Amino acid sequence: MKLIKKIFFIIIFLFLNVNAFAAPTFVNDYQPEAEMNHVTGVIFNPTGTKMYVLGFHTSDKSYVSEVPLSVPFSTQSAGTPVLQEITTATKRAQDLKFNSDGTKLFILTTKAANNKDGIHVFTLSTPYDTSNLESDADAGNQTFIQFGSDPRGLDFNSDGTKMYVLQSASQVLEQYNLSTPFDPSTRNSNPITMSSLKGDRLHQGFGFSSDGYKMFIVKAQRVTGAVTNIIEDYNLTTPFEINTATLNETDNGIYTSVTDDASTDERIAGITFNFSQGANKLYYTDFHESDLVREFDLPCAYGIITCIDPTKNKDDVASVESQSTAVKQLIQHTTYPVLNRMEWLRRNKDISNLTSQNLKFQFSNEVLNSLTKSLIPIYFSNDNSLELKDQNKNWSFWSEGTISIGKIGDTSSSSTKDINTSAITFGADRIGRNNIMRGMALRLGNDDVDVGNLGSALDMSALSFTLYETRPHGDNKFIDSLIGISLINSDLINNSGSVSSTGKRDGKQIYGSFNFRETFTKDNLNITPKFKLNYGLTHLSNYSELGAEGLNLKFGNQTIGTIIGSLGSSFDSSYEFETGKFVPYFDFEYSADVSPTSEQEFSYASDGTKYILDNINNSLHNINSGVGFDFITDNGFTLMTKYTRNQTINSEYSDSFILAGDFKTKKKSFYTMSLQNNTTEISYKKELDNFYIDINSNYDFFKTNPEYGLFLKISNIN
Repeated sequence: MKLIKKIFFIIIFLFLNVNAFAAPTFVNDYQPEAEMNHVTGVIFNPTGTKMYVLGFHTSDKSYVSEVPLSVPFSTQSAGTPVLQEITTATKRAQDLKFNSDGTKLFILTTKAANNKDGIHVFTLSTPYDTSNLESDADAGNQTFIQFGSDPRGLDFNSDGTKMYVLQSASQVLEQYNLSTPFDPSTRNSNPITMSSLKGDRLHQGFGFSSDGYKMFIVKAQRVTGAVTNIIEDYNLTTPFEINTATLNETDNGIYTSVTDDASTDERIAGITFNFSQGANKLYYTDFHESDLVREFDLPCAYGIITCIDPTKNKDDVASVESQSTAVKQLIQHTTYPVLNRMEWLRRNKDISNLTSQNLKFQFSNEVLNSLTKSLIPIYFSNDNSLELKDQNKNWSFWSEGTISIGKIGDTSSSSTKDINTSAITFGADRIGRNNIMRGMALRLGNDDVDVGNLGSALDMSALSFTLYETRPHGDNKFIDSLIGISLINSDLINNSGSVSSTGKRDGKQIYGSFNFRETFTKDNLNITPKFKLNYGLTHLSNYSELGAEGLNLKFGNQTIGTIIGSLGSSFDSSYEFETGKFVPYFDFEYSADVSPTSEQEFSYASDGTKYILDNINNSLHNINSGVGFDFITDNGFTLMTKYTRNQTINSEYSDSFILAGDFKTKKKSFYTMSLQNNTTEISYKKELDNFYIDINSNYDFFKTNPEYGLFLKISNIN
């Protein structure tokens, strides 16, 4: 019975921990040329079609072997290598790296031709082509930078502004800043050092993950048969900053290199991965007995000991947060145009023409453009015949275009998110009994979110349909309510630096808003305290990433609840002039995001370990303010504009710019206004004596140094 209990607890333990730690699986050994009886380094070109093996002979001759691979990153598909002797430069080469475009090859040596330690820099005549190293060196395309104490490992960060050298003699890892990217001669004199590498093993290799959140240090046994080859696995809280590294304490933080097919006399050195395929393969060299390049499959990206925890990766966290942020902001962005419409009606309740804000919008998004072209000519034209046609139905039509830009700054757990939103809304409403106005609105919007600095992004499109009502209680009290649905489609890119994954995700949203406001008038100033409650429920489908092999993630369904309450006031005043009026206004409100916790569960596609992010992007305290004006003339011209800022206490913000206008005339004149990216354009076209006269102006209102222009065009009507 005791034995059964022990077996039972062992099984339970294994079940609970089966996904906790990774385990490499041996695939193949590649035997380099006999000239290299000490194989010290291995790397690949970005596509994996070439493998480069570095080594030396006991007679102090060093070599670089360029090996073609018919199957990317597969050592089993190796073709005939091209061997280059570089003894004139170095005698005992230890490690090699390329710069980002393959035009420079860096070879770390413990014994150069002058018996000094340092780095050889080869400038390649053809990127990633090492077949002419000797001729390149003879042509003067090779330099030597002396430094180090028996250096064995070399690496750079992704943009080459930092260099790392593993010093074996002093058992120290050094981090240098480079004033010129990928130029070791421009290193600073006081490097950051990591000295917790002491031990009785040879420090033989070193490398980073492509995003800089993982670091690996290779240590080889000193004594034959000791079986102490290890690869230490570190997590970094800040990418490529070694002073933030912590050792993964699994089996003493050690992966033992000896497998069933390996000898205890093995001593490991250089280390690399198939970066562009998602880093689900490990390669290292044996420089002592068999002199091999060894290939292993990993259960997940960089899974030597543990898989990368996506919840610790700031870009992964930001990518998940951006989806939650976008769908929550969608509710606000969808309700704002309707509320703006109601406010415009109340500010201008004395005008007879309730059709307002009609203009031509032009967006960079093709779908938005096609919608404006198909709908505006029908319902939103300055052709009076259409206006008369619709007057019989008592319907008033309106439209509004919006551009919004925002930024959520970098935090300890999440990367920066730059948010750009463009949308167009079309609406129709009419007044019924008891002066209750009811209407409907259709919005098509697009949100582009850039995440971090490596190219991760979210592209979300949403189609929203809203029913709304404004109900007066006396002359100065109003209750506004609306309800609607949205269909969401998202394209996602997750970029780790060397490889990108993509995903598609659909969603559905139901939302509503309840608003109460009362206006007090003193002299010519209207003061309107208001309370607003936005609420909604969003369901996002599950999806799986594609394209990054070991880095691909699977995401489960996600439900996001939204409850945002706001309390504030608006101020407006009306100024009459001979031909119309001017109405400036100002809004200010405090809003509290008290949305319930939202969980996003996900895992690696190749590994069942589950991860959860909780309470995603819940900005509790927010300040919203806006300023704008209405300009209305008796001859039929109407202009409405508004600038709004949403600011959180965490310095997160979004800026919105709304522009709308209308002009109705019986003359053969046409007025349009467009929004394209961050640029507004105003156009006037008049028919005169069989000619069209076009006057166009444009202004980029979001640039530090604004760009503007004006041009005139005359064309024959025929």
